[in-house]
Amino acid sequence: MPFDLTNRLVVGLASSALFDLSESDEVFRSQGEQTYRKYQLDNQDVALKKGVAFPFIRRLLSLNKLNPKDPPVEVILLSRNDPDTGLRVMNSIEHYGLPMTRAVFLQGTSPHVYIPAFDIELFLSANPADVKQAVMAGYPAGQILEGSIKDDSSDPQLRIAFDFDGVIVDDEAEAIYQGSRDLNKFHDHEVSKVDVPHNPGPLKNFIERISEIQKLELKMQEEDASYIPVLRVSIITARNAPSHKRVINTMRHWDIMANEAFFMGGVEKSRVLEIMRPHMFFDDQRLHLDASSSSLPSVHVPFGVANTNGVSDES
Repeated sequence: MPFDLTNRLVVGLASSALFDLSESDEVFRSQGEQTYRKYQLDNQDVALKKGVAFPFIRRLLSLNKLNPKDPPVEVILLSRNDPDTGLRVMNSIEHYGLPMTRAVFLQGTSPHVYIPAFDIELFLSANPADVKQAVMAGYPAGQILEGSIKDDSSDPQLRIAFDFDGVIVDDEAEAIYQGSRDLNKFHDHEVSKVDVPHNPGPLKNFIERISEIQKLELKMQEEDASYIPVLRVSIITARNAPSHKRVINTMRHWDIMANEAFFMGGVEKSRVLEIMRPHMFFDDQRLHLDASSSSLPSVHVPFGVANTNGVSDES
């Protein structure tokens, strides 16, 4: 009987997101493919250093303890390596004890075309071209930004933070502001549609799956009062009143849970992020990520008008 992925949260992960490949990439760029192949062979049993997404993925996979017989999370490696040079990545996954068993090796070609084959709700890569191709094809993807990230193994919580417009929902409201540069017009538009749910954005299905796992945790807590939920979801948006109501109504309509919401009204998001210390923050605007990505795991979702017509301070 085929292994069914349709009822799980499936993340597609490039090796560049999970591990620090800077050293091996430098060998490839400076010395060519044949030297790179020999380098990977000689070092295939030397574990790669942890990358920006490692703390996030490790904690995400730990949620499978909620239902070991039918794990809610699946992470699949999608690699530009061929199987031979990719063996070091798989050995590193084994070294760190990550329960990842499925992998795709594509020898230099973009993996985004295989996203629907595995019902992937989020594709993460450090390769901006692969991410842009995926988003242009209508798939949920984000670029992991470089940073010096430490994995605090003593912290069991998994904190995920999302921008709203252009990430969870589409760029309809963002386009209103971009077209007029008039904040009052933006608020008037959102007030007029306060009870109309937004159209889905690129990560809507991903946050829905996350919300389903939150509900599993709440059920476990009801059955065992000593259980402490691991997942904590936050919305951090440059919106403020009165445009906050449509955000809340949309989340209610989709039955999506958020533990926290920050309606920043243009205040720098990094001020909150530095206190929250999320294990991943998703935003469609590099402007909002540059201030914090050096020390906090950050993902740029290159979707919508904010990535074609410049940036704004509204989403």
